[in-house]
Order: sequence, then C-alpha cells, then structure tokens
Amino acid sequence: MINRRNFLKAGFLSSSVLVLSGCELFSVTTPIQTIKILQYDLFPHAKKLGVNMSKYLQIILSHSRIDEDEKKHIKNGIKWLNEEAIKLFGKAYIKLDSLQRQKVLILISQTRWGDRFINRMLTYIMEAVFSDPVYNVSSGSGWEWLNFKTGLPQPKEALL
Repeated sequence: MINRRNFLKAGFLSSSVLVLSGCELFSVTTPIQTIKILQYDLFPHAKKLGVNMSKYLQIILSHSRIDEDEKKHIKNGIKWLNEEAIKLFGKAYIKLDSLQRQKVLILISQTRWGDRFINRMLTYIMEAVFSDPVYNVSSGSGWEWLNFKTGLPQPKEALL
C-alpha cells in the first residue's frame, strides 16, 4: 500500500526539474529524461541489456532504508548536471550531442559533488543491470551477459 509520502517521493522522476541560469528559468526537463540518457553515457551497454534505470531509481528514492542525504544528492545531481550543461553549451543535458555530454561528465567528475554523483549513478546502474527480474528493472540480461547462473530458489516477489 502506498502512502502519501511514498507517492510524493516516487513522483520525483516524473516531475519537472526547473533549470535556472542565474535567476531566470532556462529549461524544463524531467529527471527521467536525464537519467535515460545519462545511463547510456556512463554505461553504453545498458541499452543492449534493456536496463530500466529510471524505474530502479524510483525504487531507490522511495525505499525507507536509503538515507535521505543520498536521495537529496541524486535529485540535486540531476539538476546540477543540467545546470553545468547550460553553463558550458547553453542547452540542457538531454539536448546536447554525445561529445558535448561527455565533456560535461568529464568536467563535473573533477568536482567533489560530480565525482560522487557519477560514482553513485554507476553503482545504481550496475545494481539495475544485475537485479533479479522480479523487480522489472532488468530481464536477467546482465546475468546472461556475464554467463552467471543464479542460485535457486529465486525470489517470487519484490522485497523492496
């Protein structure tokens, strides 16, 4: 059963992120749009494996055992990534070409928040890639990719 707090937390990825340039509204994008592109920039093989990183992040952002500071860092990181893209190229991250997005990632990786954000996103991408199919984030293709044989029995329902 979903309560109001969890509903609002889960709604973050479908809401808009307002990207400001100075004090002016510059762009409106959704975190889902950013995450979908970011996951392929950080781990291009995710597309072939059919990983749904945005769905996985919804699970993370609504989970009671994930620290609130961690959740805040994810949300801020998405916003700050777009702000850095605007500073460098005058466009939101999702509107940049591949080379420009890589330049943004290289630049933010040299900052404390950016390095931590990229590290966390890579961790979550790997968790999504190797998650059990019961979570509907990955079909088990990550396991096949590594030729991994799971233990039995496998979970019958999601525990998160």
